[in-house]
Amino acid sequence: MTDFNETPNPLFAPLPNFALSANGKILNLSKPRIMGILNVTPDSFSDGGQFTATHTALARVDEMLRQGADIIDIGAESTRPNATPVTDELELARLTPIVTEIKKTHPNLWLSIDTSSPSVMAQMADLGVDIWNDVRGLSRAGAVDTASRLALPVVLMHSRGEPATMDKMAVYDDVVAEVSAELGGLVGKAVQAGVRRENIVLDVGMGFAKEYGHHIDIVKNLGEFGKLGYPMLFGVSRKRFVGEILAESGIETLANTNPAERDTASTALALLAVAQGAGIVRTHNVAQVAQSLAVWYSLSNKIDDD
Repeated sequence: MTDFNETPNPLFAPLPNFALSANGKILNLSKPRIMGILNVTPDSFSDGGQFTATHTALARVDEMLRQGADIIDIGAESTRPNATPVTDELELARLTPIVTEIKKTHPNLWLSIDTSSPSVMAQMADLGVDIWNDVRGLSRAGAVDTASRLALPVVLMHSRGEPATMDKMAVYDDVVAEVSAELGGLVGKAVQAGVRRENIVLDVGMGFAKEYGHHIDIVKNLGEFGKLGYPMLFGVSRKRFVGEILAESGIETLANTNPAERDTASTALALLAVAQGAGIVRTHNVAQVAQSLAVWYSLSNKIDDD
């Protein structure tokens, strides 16, 4: 009989021993962490308009924390394909009252802001926000210098162009090699500007300047991006790519265009990402991901105190 204890199973390999530090807190990423999504926009592709009022946003934060979220990521600008850009003033008007109230009720919560504006992030940092999640990888003017000055964890995501143009820029000879090289370039610029390496998290940018086949190749080879030597955030929740997978299943009832009906498939992809080294999973459905990761974590024999 095979002794399975002597046969390492890559599905349950331990996560890299990374940790993030901000505002006197430490977040250990050797256990997979859940980043709950809170969109305070009227036009996000999945939940636009649901949480624009402060009281509904706070209720949603409370719900996600009860369900198992470790981080709450708040976005005030939709970055879906062809989304309309917003001004810094509008972002701040959407974010400030909600962030202020969250910090009052949950002062020790790990709070992330999904923004590409250095001005917006600087003002959010003054309110006690911990993580800068930038889908443009600090490419806007002044962003790398602001990130260096704030000295907070920053998520560098891979993309090309802007929401209005990124779909036209999804051209690759070798998507894994090219995305890896371009992420390495973002890291190099950030470090050169003074961003500390221990503050960098990488995101391959699912749904940004990539087509169906590119996404498949990235998911199958996600471990390659871990070779860059930084924590990985994986965000595929409810995205078009998930719907495309379901449409190819041949099962008519799965071929839907409703993003909220893609949660189970999104969670399956999240587990594949964690099994390949992703330390943070970004999701709309915290409860489902928390249950799935609890099973993975138990089977990986890594049940320890935080």
